[in-house]
Amino acid sequence: MLATQPFFLAQATAARYAELPVVTAVVLAGSLAADVADNESDIDLYVYSTEELSLNDRRRIALRDASRADVDNRFWEPGDEWIDQVSGIKVDVTFRQPAWIEEQLNRVLVRHQASTGYSTCFWYNVLHSQPLFDRNGWYARLQQYTRQPYPEPLRQAVFAKNYPLLRQKLSAYSHQLESAIRRNDRVSINHRVGALLASYFDVLFAFNRLPHPGEKRLAQLVEERCPLRPPTMREDVDRLLRADGADVLAAVDALADGLDIILAAEGFTITE
Repeated sequence: MLATQPFFLAQATAARYAELPVVTAVVLAGSLAADVADNESDIDLYVYSTEELSLNDRRRIALRDASRADVDNRFWEPGDEWIDQVSGIKVDVTFRQPAWIEEQLNRVLVRHQASTGYSTCFWYNVLHSQPLFDRNGWYARLQQYTRQPYPEPLRQAVFAKNYPLLRQKLSAYSHQLESAIRRNDRVSINHRVGALLASYFDVLFAFNRLPHPGEKRLAQLVEERCPLRPPTMREDVDRLLRADGADVLAAVDALADGLDIILAAEGFTITE
């Protein structure tokens, strides 16, 4: 039932959005679309529309079968969330406009612009989503566009943006951690470790010419999909997450050393 009930619920929800004339496409993303859903998995839907949906329509859909709902969340992208009262499954809907996602894709696939962590997540999101409704074939064309090799200039840009932040530059996370440890500022330590890992995984996925899959199951996905990885990657990450005090810096060095070894083995250099 776990394998089928969430998908049927996703289809039924998509059909309700498809009734609205401004909706261009509704797609299923996340673990359910990737066929790795478990008991903790939500239904992640993306609704693309030519203009904003009315709150009345959104409330009508969200509240129809919900035991609890949050409508018009704007903490990140605009979205609605609710708990289906029959199955107990959480439905998470994000609203986007076609021009917006096209710009996000052009940013990385045409202009080759990287971010500090998660550089290519929107590319991955589109590439690995499953259309449930596609009014005029726009999403099919968008997905076809994303099915291209990882551009080498983008790969270089991800490295140039993220690799020096591990420990090379004065502003590197390792130096920020030194200061936070001297202050015994545990909140700052936690924040900088998270940022360092974001850049670390961004580099690893780019090194393997793979779009970044997002924030969940990263160590597992590296082991499954990235043949070019430090052999002790999992242990290095776990060590950093468990470390305290000065041990944090030793763990950062071990993590970065492992990355340096595979870069050197492949003869990789960053193009200025």
